[in-house]
Amino acid sequence: MRDPKKTTGGAHGKHGSSGSTPAASDQSTDGGYNAGMAVFSYIIGGIVVWSLIGWGLDYLWGTRWIVLAGALLGAVGGFYLSHMHGFTSSRKIAGGRHAPSAPSQDGTDNAK
Repeated sequence: MRDPKKTTGGAHGKHGSSGSTPAASDQSTDGGYNAGMAVFSYIIGGIVVWSLIGWGLDYLWGTRWIVLAGALLGAVGGFYLSHMHGFTSSRKIAGGRHAPSAPSQDGTDNAK
């Protein structure tokens, strides 16, 4: 049931003049969330897959420790993949390249 006090665009489905503004802000604010979900997916997926492989090997060989090694390997592998895809980088990208962290070459900086 709709709330009569809230309006979503108008009676004829027309959007206001700020119709494209939320899309631009959604794109900039979803980057961190999407990267976080990708890291989470890689790590949890790695743990699940390699734990199942370890469980299968434990069943075949009659051991009990390979499932734990598989879980650890999956977590490390998931973090490695997310790092290699650039999801765990904390540096801001300026113009498609990583921002420099060293002093400028001419020795002048803007430190106050």
